[in-house]
Amino acid sequence: QLQASGGGLVQTGGSLRVPCAASGLTVRRSDMGWFRQAPGKEREFVASIRARGGTTNYADVVKGRFTISRDTAKNMAYLEMNSVKPDDTAIYYCAAVRPSLSERTILSAWFQSSTQPTRYDYWGQGTQVTVSS
Repeated sequence: QLQASGGGLVQTGGSLRVPCAASGLTVRRSDMGWFRQAPGKEREFVASIRARGGTTNYADVVKGRFTISRDTAKNMAYLEMNSVKPDDTAIYYCAAVRPSLSERTILSAWFQSSTQPTRYDYWGQGTQVTVSS
């Protein structure tokens, strides 16, 4: 089970950290991802972190502004959002891949597959982030 929280209202140019608490699975063994969905749009990839080695991957629209991380001791994942823009307004979802798949995916395949929502087995309920202009 995944529980995202910490969303809210933030001004353009501001920062926000969105945590995702995991239970029943361990972030150390599961590839993790963040996706977002704005009104009237499809769910889109934001960022991912690979269980093996902690390699990260970002959508071009957030690269350099957002940071995905994890705390294996607390069994948490995080999305740090900086220099936010109104276009970042969306519901943000954290997601996880089951360990058996996370462990056998080679790095070169992971970069592409980690951007696909269908790869993920577990999803949080989402948290609303609204950026005011």
